Amino acid sequence: MGRFAVHHHHLLQSQAMEKSILKNIAINFAGSIVPTFISLATVPAYLHLMGVERYGVINLVWALIGYFSVLDLGTSLATENQIAKVRDADDGSVERIFWSACALNLATGIVGGLIVYFGAFLYIEHGVKIEPAFQREVMASLPWIAISVPLANVSWVFAGAITAVERFASYNTNQTIGTILFQVLPLVAIYCFSPSLAVVIPAAVGARLIAAVLLGIATWRALKLKRVGKPEWRAVAELFRYGRWLLLFSGAGMISQTLDRVLVGSMLGARFVAYYATPQNLVSRLNILPGAMLRTLFPRLSASSRENADQLARGALAFLNGAFTPCVIVALFALEPFLTIWLGASMATACAPVGRILIIGVWLAGQSSILGILIQAQGNPADVARVSWIQLPVFVGALWLAIHTFGIVGAATVVVVKALFDYSAFLYFSRLHVGAIVGNMLAHLSFLVVAGVLAASIGALPVLIAAALVLAAANLGWSLHVSSELRAMVRKVWTRLWVFAS
Repeated sequence: MGRFAVHHHHLLQSQAMEKSILKNIAINFAGSIVPTFISLATVPAYLHLMGVERYGVINLVWALIGYFSVLDLGTSLATENQIAKVRDADDGSVERIFWSACALNLATGIVGGLIVYFGAFLYIEHGVKIEPAFQREVMASLPWIAISVPLANVSWVFAGAITAVERFASYNTNQTIGTILFQVLPLVAIYCFSPSLAVVIPAAVGARLIAAVLLGIATWRALKLKRVGKPEWRAVAELFRYGRWLLLFSGAGMISQTLDRVLVGSMLGARFVAYYATPQNLVSRLNILPGAMLRTLFPRLSASSRENADQLARGALAFLNGAFTPCVIVALFALEPFLTIWLGASMATACAPVGRILIIGVWLAGQSSILGILIQAQGNPADVARVSWIQLPVFVGALWLAIHTFGIVGAATVVVVKALFDYSAFLYFSRLHVGAIVGNMLAHLSFLVVAGVLAASIGALPVLIAAALVLAAANLGWSLHVSSELRAMVRKVWTRLWVFAS
């Protein structure tokens, strides 16, 4: 009888955990929708007011700043991991970890800002093809570009700490406000002053400063901090011990994520960066659901036993495949019509082939990211770091050859191949049961390949819509047939809707 009571208690606890996870995924998903629409709505205004080439230059500037995110040293994710494990403790552990992380990231951010200030000249002068007039505008903005590095570093610690205690509603509210400020304030500056990068970049950095202050206040409240604490070297060492591998992983990741744009800019020019980065930025918005899942799952995986973490990861992969793949199928068909309405026919013609290829890369990256956070949360970040750095030189060479031979379509294809390699390597190191997971992934991937081919070849809009609906419905039906986790989830949602309606 006692054994039954214990089992019943664990069952109820598991069901409660599932409910809270789904609730948090929903919060994080909803919190990403508004920033996505704001970002999409402002791109035509930026292109119209700044011009294609100047817009391409500012994308290269953000790529440069992105490189210096490696100076986070993995601290933000290490902070999230460690606070998630001790968040219920009442011994000052949370405060010790938080203030040590803030001090560490502020120091490395200042170093990074100085490097950016003195090194950006070489990047702008010799690294990319930019008109001299635009080079002068960027040079005038160098102090602001340098300030953005420590600002971003400290903001990442705030984000890691507030998500570690699963205050996702507060986090997403602040993220939404920050995105609104970052997209709107530069436009206001353009209207009031000029489209010069010397005006736009300071306005964007000012927006990020306001957003960082707001997020800092929310984090202070979420952690129930009472005073500003001093860093402790022991805590700093613990953060670095865990974060050093995340540093290597995130460093390789940041280089990989921006390298395609940088090489396109250096080999083809800023105009082609706009043709490549515009669909890339657009299709990256599909990461809303995977991103919401990652943000929700990491603190929970960090605090779970290995067995529970594995079970949670398998369920997450099944849910992501079943819920995300139909959306990606629709996106493949909708991309070119949307680009035509959004930016015009000439821009759509240049961007759509690249965008369709990158959509498949986004889908694969969502799969591998679930596996990656499982490995990181369970204390084995060295595995993902080694994979990332081993494949980086191959990725660089493949990108150069593909861009030289096939232009921006070649760059997009190499990005997809890299995503497939990451998925395979992370699956191996995650030590999950490979057979069922790989079979499920390949089946969904075949749907996407068919959808991409049809989307590129069908011209009539009614036929395009019909093909999208048929393929999406077929994929969802197949997912429900093979995934017991997804069927159970659908039954729960349906039951709740039925009770609510009645």
